[in-house]
Amino acid sequence: MEVYGIRHHGPGSARAVRRALEEFKPEAVLIEGPPEADDLVDLAADPGMVPPVALLAYSPGRTPSADGAEATERRAAFWPFAEFSPEWQAIRYALEAGVPVRFCDLPAAHQLARQEPDADAGDPGPAGPEAPPSAEDGRPAAETPEGRDEPPEQDIRLDPLGWLARAAGYDDAERWWDDVVEHRGDGPSPFPAIAEAMTELRARLAALPEREHGPLPPGCLRREEQREAYMRRTLRRALKDGYERVAVVCGAWHVPALLEKVPAARDERTLRGLPKTKVAMTWVPWTHGRLADRSGYGAGVRSPGWYHHLFTSGDRPIERWLTEAARVLREEDLHVSSAHVIEAVRLAEALAALRGRPLAGLDEVTEAVRAVLCEGNELPVELIQRRMVVGERLGSVPERTPMVPLQRDLQAEQRRLRLKPSALDKEYDLDLRKALDLDRSRLLHRLRLLGVDWGVPQEAQGRSKGTFRESWTLMWRPEFDVELIEAGAWGTTVHGAAAARATAMAAQAATLAELTSLAERCLLADLGDALPAVMRALADRAAVDADVAHLMAALPALVRALRYGDVRGTPTGPLRTVVDGLVVRVCVGLPPAVTGLDDDASREMLGHIDAVHGALSLLGDDDHTARWLRTLRVLVDRDGDRAVHGLLEGRLTRLLLDAGRLDDVPDRMARAVSVGVAPDRAAAWVEGFLSGGGLLLVHDDDLLRLLDGWIAGLPADAFTAVLPLLRRTFGGYAAAERRAIGERVRRLDAAGPPAAARDDDIDAGRAAAAAATALRILGWEAPA
Repeated sequence: MEVYGIRHHGPGSARAVRRALEEFKPEAVLIEGPPEADDLVDLAADPGMVPPVALLAYSPGRTPSADGAEATERRAAFWPFAEFSPEWQAIRYALEAGVPVRFCDLPAAHQLARQEPDADAGDPGPAGPEAPPSAEDGRPAAETPEGRDEPPEQDIRLDPLGWLARAAGYDDAERWWDDVVEHRGDGPSPFPAIAEAMTELRARLAALPEREHGPLPPGCLRREEQREAYMRRTLRRALKDGYERVAVVCGAWHVPALLEKVPAARDERTLRGLPKTKVAMTWVPWTHGRLADRSGYGAGVRSPGWYHHLFTSGDRPIERWLTEAARVLREEDLHVSSAHVIEAVRLAEALAALRGRPLAGLDEVTEAVRAVLCEGNELPVELIQRRMVVGERLGSVPERTPMVPLQRDLQAEQRRLRLKPSALDKEYDLDLRKALDLDRSRLLHRLRLLGVDWGVPQEAQGRSKGTFRESWTLMWRPEFDVELIEAGAWGTTVHGAAAARATAMAAQAATLAELTSLAERCLLADLGDALPAVMRALADRAAVDADVAHLMAALPALVRALRYGDVRGTPTGPLRTVVDGLVVRVCVGLPPAVTGLDDDASREMLGHIDAVHGALSLLGDDDHTARWLRTLRVLVDRDGDRAVHGLLEGRLTRLLLDAGRLDDVPDRMARAVSVGVAPDRAAAWVEGFLSGGGLLLVHDDDLLRLLDGWIAGLPADAFTAVLPLLRRTFGGYAAAERRAIGERVRRLDAAGPPAAARDDDIDAGRAAAAAATALRILGWEAPA
């Protein structure tokens, strides 16, 4: 029997394990991992299995609550493997050699049944994104306080490699492990020395007078004993089955426990009565980004891309790495020559020699990249870090991997729509007039309803794309497989599951705005099966909701849904009926709703009014628009105690002016900023009036003169009081608008308009062609 203590993701450990197994030629191989995966291990030999991948354990048969939330706390765990993981190389060796391979860690059925958080100083998994740091991976789970030469004794368990590194004169455990293991060439096996070192550390820990364990979570010591007891049980069963040459690949901390002579009866007592739950296992794709310790994965590594390079590069790893870095920089149009690469190699090797390292490590290579290839610029260094040091590589699993029906349906949709999952952000600009892009949009919206945010919609940049276009950013994350498994309770297809969840969400919606948003999402996702239930709930809620603010908040989403329904060819008849009713109720209920509002309530109402005004403009219904504008006119004509707040009156005046419904705006503004009006009300009126943009003041001298005169005539104390409001208003304008307004104010006292604006300076003949073109763009015919 041989026990190989490894670091869970290390190229040196992986090479050493492969070499040791080839020399030992075991009859059976035991690997630290969940035994429930024994039936899945053969899939690792399939050509479709490309690391990084992970074993996923989850609790099947969970039923979501009616609103789509999880009925219970999520229970799932990952065991990731990269090409350079020692366990993966052990699996590959066993399958290629025809040797039985089993997993020997505590079963996932026990680990997922535990109520306390997963946390164990010596535990590499379940290696999910929330897993704690691992003792075997060479990094402390808790930072050592500054100014202390040695951590307390109880930290041995948390950071065994840190202790060994300090004993060797290193201040960085990662660098020490790289030097003694990961950067090793051919030579003696490191495993006897690792076993001896861990035995000494565990003996020192056991010799402490009291078992004080610092920041270790409660219960983790008991769990470590259970895991090691189960490993010994599995080892005994393998020997009992007649295998004499058994190889065990496990975390370095566990090696002494497996070599220790512990009675079987004691281990059975340790394992008796463990909580257990039903679990299912499968393989899922993983990414290098999720292997990085910065993602929170406990047994992660700082640089999975660098480690993959070290493992796959047979010779001259430094030269190959820097050559690839130069290629990446050239792709970004940065000038990097072969001379830069040669000089960077020399610098990295010189730094390694000065520091007494057997091979230039990532620190030395990065310094060479920064100094030579990037000439001190940090941005290109960050690019190398993202593209190469971490290296967003996404693995794949074979078609015959066990999956829930929803996962298989999504894979079929991805192939049909040519949407390949990627670990890197990928932008898609969809034209909804094309059948392929329309189906892509529907799929992404359905997944978002299921809580799978593979695609995130983006605002159109640079130019307005209208309702015929959508911009998405797609990036696949491993946890989406867990979310798909959970969403499988809603149905076996993406379309059916999304429709079922939308129906349940409609039944549980607490507000009218939630229902209108849900109706919009159903139209975007083309969920005709769910829309009737959503519309019934929406109509019922709208009929009894008397809060005008709620009705106004609900209207914009419904109008957008109508427009999207037109673009996508989705029937929107019931939705139009609800919109018609809401518009009438808003127009009737708005006048009493705006009476007696304070500053905060007025500002909130202003947001609702702007949203409704924009929605009705988008809707394009003349009758609704006319009714809305009549309502606004009634409000601005109020006076005395019935007058609305100055902020609302100013904004409504501006909306009516822009709609061509007012021809006495200068008189209204003169009254609003007259001497008899309180400065704070006048300032609020001006803020509301100008909130639509400053170009009005650029083109209307009368309004600008009124505003200028009012500001100039304010007493000192009143000016100080209203200044913040005015700064907020004018601060929202673009710099060009503010500059143009300033130029107009300087000319207010000049006779007549500026020379550039004189009608007699316009050449009608030269302007005719431009005017005709503008009219054609607007869809109008130029006058004969």
